[in-house]
Amino acid sequence: MTKKIGVVGTPGKWSTEALADALEARTGYRQVIDMGRARLDLAAGALICDGMDVCALDGLVVKKIAETYSPGALDRLEMLRLPEARGVRIFSRPEAILRLMDRLACTVTLANAHIPMPPTVVTEDMGEAVATLNRFGSAVFKPLFSTKARGMLLLDCGQADAADRIAAFRAENPVMYIQQKLDLSGQDLGMVFLDGTHVCTYGRIGQSGSWNTTIHSGGKYAPFDPDPDLIELGRRAQAPFDLTFTTVDIALTPAGPIVFEVSAFGGYRGALEGCGIDAAGLVADHVLKEVSA
Repeated sequence: MTKKIGVVGTPGKWSTEALADALEARTGYRQVIDMGRARLDLAAGALICDGMDVCALDGLVVKKIAETYSPGALDRLEMLRLPEARGVRIFSRPEAILRLMDRLACTVTLANAHIPMPPTVVTEDMGEAVATLNRFGSAVFKPLFSTKARGMLLLDCGQADAADRIAAFRAENPVMYIQQKLDLSGQDLGMVFLDGTHVCTYGRIGQSGSWNTTIHSGGKYAPFDPDPDLIELGRRAQAPFDLTFTTVDIALTPAGPIVFEVSAFGGYRGALEGCGIDAAGLVADHVLKEVSA
């Protein structure tokens, strides 16, 4: 019997459509689910999107829960717990993704697993924030909900308006996540894992003049061959989250490798453009094997 696997994502976006294409090629069935158009009916025990009950599917692959990370995106994940409770296999599970959407939740989990990270301070206190910047010398202030460096603020302790800029950041982000800026030599890495197994690693090369390496800021993908110790670090970093497909963001510093975060959804384009690997096809094969077992 043909399995019906839906893709939770953003219609028209490359990674969502690539995953839907891969599943359609293998099953003949295609369904992209935009959670912004979904309706959760608890009395009926249904999650309806575009006239279709998601609970009737055999499985779901969560590629994108929302265009931007926010507390509202967490509510969309909570809605997916209904079809999961009714027997729909979800990759990755909503509860696993929930632990990654909030940057602080991800960071605390990594710290508890003794994963090396940049020095990080979290505070709501303005005085503590200023003191942290002075101690770090240079720091990145990060929103708890953001991707691709959106909303981040880079400050040096010598800036005359540093306190004012911290206050402005705090007005939008009452819980301030402050990370020491380290020398990354213009590159960081995306280490890709499928079901806990290393698939490939790609580099992100920053554009000249940009302090971060994100593709959103003009960075470029490049191949990278990690050594076994680096792969083991990535494996340990992603292990506590129990994700189907993920990318671990790693940087090589003069003091050794550090981990920035573990991605809730993984880098499909990075795997393709940086490593020549069709991650969407690999995920589709894995999901179909799991739902057919």
